[in-house]
Amino acid sequence: MTGKGLTWGRFYTAWICALLLVPLAVSARTLNGFDLSDSLLYQGHIMPGGPAKDGIPAIDRPVFEQPDQAAWLKPGSRVLGVVHNGIAKAYPIAILNWHEIVNDRFSDEGVVVTYCPLCGSGVVYRARVAEQSLTFGVSGLLYNSDVLLYDRQTGSLWSQLHNYAISGPMKGQPLAQLPSSHTRWDRWREQHPQTLVLSRNTGSIRDYNRNPYSGYDESPLLFFPVEFMSRAYHPKERVIGIELDGIAKAYPFAELAKLGDNGVVEDRLGSVSVVIEYDAEQRDGKVLQGDRELVSTNLFWFAWFAFHPQTEVFTVEEDK
Repeated sequence: MTGKGLTWGRFYTAWICALLLVPLAVSARTLNGFDLSDSLLYQGHIMPGGPAKDGIPAIDRPVFEQPDQAAWLKPGSRVLGVVHNGIAKAYPIAILNWHEIVNDRFSDEGVVVTYCPLCGSGVVYRARVAEQSLTFGVSGLLYNSDVLLYDRQTGSLWSQLHNYAISGPMKGQPLAQLPSSHTRWDRWREQHPQTLVLSRNTGSIRDYNRNPYSGYDESPLLFFPVEFMSRAYHPKERVIGIELDGIAKAYPFAELAKLGDNGVVEDRLGSVSVVIEYDAEQRDGKVLQGDRELVSTNLFWFAWFAFHPQTEVFTVEEDK
């Protein structure tokens, strides 16, 4: 989580300040203006990420362009792709790195597109909860290094990777996740030639050609502590994570690559038969049940394990 111009050095400063503020936060039970006294999560594990509430500005009036107009995107640029209500849209990670939330609409339905650069997790939700239409902002708070959203209608805090509200009037209400694809721009455009592309005309002044997290994806270091940690893989190893019928399972691309860079895996989650289609080299994949795509999340291994310490893991035994 960064604000404009926040660098690695400032990240570490923010982390140290966050740790120093934790005892104060626990006693005050308020951070960034949010009352944590009724939190479903241990409030001592919720910490400031550096920016204040809305210090990272959500995009509330997204502007889209045709693929030919997005010449700034390179073939290998990463996008979060969504197909919903017959409409395909691509959200460049280069933009999401700076904004983390896009409040959008697909036809007449509100949708919120979320991205946490620290966890590498793009998750898309329906924006209607308990018969109420919501819009979201960035709280400036983190749990397990993951962004906490807040809705502007009730002020409730929401965990991106727990998929529910952790405090406020909406506490305990779930968010309905929609399928999305963390993939290369050229691949998404080939699969969806009529796609719309989120424009850099965001209403904010940001250098979208610069990655504020440069080097983070390759580093084994985390900016913020997490409750559970596994060293079975590099912390930033990308995995496809899915939770179905109470069973969580991770499909690391490092394991899938042992079967070939591009392929299909048949598996079972409890009593459900699933198929994983993947491209290990491009770290792209999806989970299918028959002809239906199931919701899954492409994210860093450390983040999946932090939220699912009892996760099952797909592994491949190589011939010795």
